[in-house]
Amino acid sequence: MEPHEIELLEQYAKNDPELKALWEDHLLYKKQIEKLENKPYRTPTEAQTLKHLKKQKLDGKTRFMAILDKYRSEETQA
Repeated sequence: MEPHEIELLEQYAKNDPELKALWEDHLLYKKQIEKLENKPYRTPTEAQTLKHLKKQKLDGKTRFMAILDKYRSEETQA
């Protein structure tokens, strides 16, 4: 993500609980993914968990980016 997107997220998350929750989940998934990816060997269960976490992270990012796009379009119209 670009720095200006993170700034927008932090700005709007203060007043938008859904956006805040999605961002917090995104950060949590990122930490969990990094932890699993740094293991020299993953069990099949860990590999499946990693795949699932990546999908959840991507789904959440898609949702919060859509919310940010909505805010951006509102700013442009104002």
